[in-house]
Amino acid sequence: MKNHCICCGKKLPVKPLFVLEDAPASAQDISDAKAVKGDRGVTLGLYQCEMCGLVQFDCEPVSYYRDVIRAGGFTTTMTGLRREQYRRMIKTYDLKGKKFIEVGCGRGEFIKVLTEFPVSVAGMEHKADLVDIARADGLCVWREFPERGDQNFDGGPYDVFLSFNFLEHQPDPSVMLQAIYHNLSEDGMGLVTVPALEYIAEQGSYYELIRDHIAYYSMDTLQELLERNGFQVLEEELINRDTITMTVKKMPLTDQTLQNVGEKVRDDALARSLQAGYYKVQEEIDALTANLTAAGRTLALWGAGHQGFTLAATTKLGDCARYIIDSAPFKQGRFAPASHLPIVPPEHFYEEPVDAVLIVAPGYTDEIAGSAKEKFGDEVSILAMRTDHIEVMAGGWE
Repeated sequence: MKNHCICCGKKLPVKPLFVLEDAPASAQDISDAKAVKGDRGVTLGLYQCEMCGLVQFDCEPVSYYRDVIRAGGFTTTMTGLRREQYRRMIKTYDLKGKKFIEVGCGRGEFIKVLTEFPVSVAGMEHKADLVDIARADGLCVWREFPERGDQNFDGGPYDVFLSFNFLEHQPDPSVMLQAIYHNLSEDGMGLVTVPALEYIAEQGSYYELIRDHIAYYSMDTLQELLERNGFQVLEEELINRDTITMTVKKMPLTDQTLQNVGEKVRDDALARSLQAGYYKVQEEIDALTANLTAAGRTLALWGAGHQGFTLAATTKLGDCARYIIDSAPFKQGRFAPASHLPIVPPEHFYEEPVDAVLIVAPGYTDEIAGSAKEKFGDEVSILAMRTDHIEVMAGGWE
């Protein structure tokens, strides 16, 4: 248990905003057939710092927080988004010929897209086998992780850093940002994305919570963290309603204006939204599983990500569904944490057909729905979890 804020160091309050029981212990340590018997759900307490306002879990980070493991990195949805972000940033800030580095680049999915542009491209990644995959693909990637503020990156200094949905995993985000700052040119820039707390609060999407994401940044708290560590925010926006994107510029540390932060008021609206969302989702899933049982129909889930894992573990889906479909080979043949549903490739459907497929992969729903309809035909009902309700995508539903 950690009882101090990972951003400002203030002691966290005694009372949590929200408690999630029977949650998956992680989104990536997925058990095989031998280990699944020992897997158990965990209880997670979500807190808000009274000083800087950051919402965070009070637990230790997952063991692999230094690694970037992306199942959806090569989807057309995500590669198209990155391509447009690069195009806009390079044009707006005249970055042709500049040196870019992605801090936490996985197997290089996103820097490969960046090679389409007239810039120098490099990446660092902690997980050795992902580094090997990136190098085999011809990318300039090495094994490293920002552990110290005065750390020197290979090939530095760099003109632009990229950090895509990595900061929320970090138990000491300031050290990471200080290391990046140390390795940027004087007029260096950056592009940072994190999941948006605003989306979770607005939708009450409790199943977006996962231990892997130890911190939940809002526009305000992310800007505060960046400014604390020497970065001026030039642009900020919400992408797809659920992701914060900030374009930043390195500023002299002596010019930092954020020295003292006033006390924040506990966000009871967030607590109420999470509770309301939890009960609404339970009602939706209860109704779905009751209808399936009464009609003698079978169900599979599609999406072995943290949303699907949390939903399967904390609702009746874990008992009702036959399996979870996912296109990522490294997840197939394993079992979802806490619910222990088997994870299978899409082709498994032909061996064990089901009457309905519920998509639980926000951000990729439309892409998956098109694929499912094409693969499984019109007789299968294609459903999707849309925030707190279930939407019929294809095939009809009674």
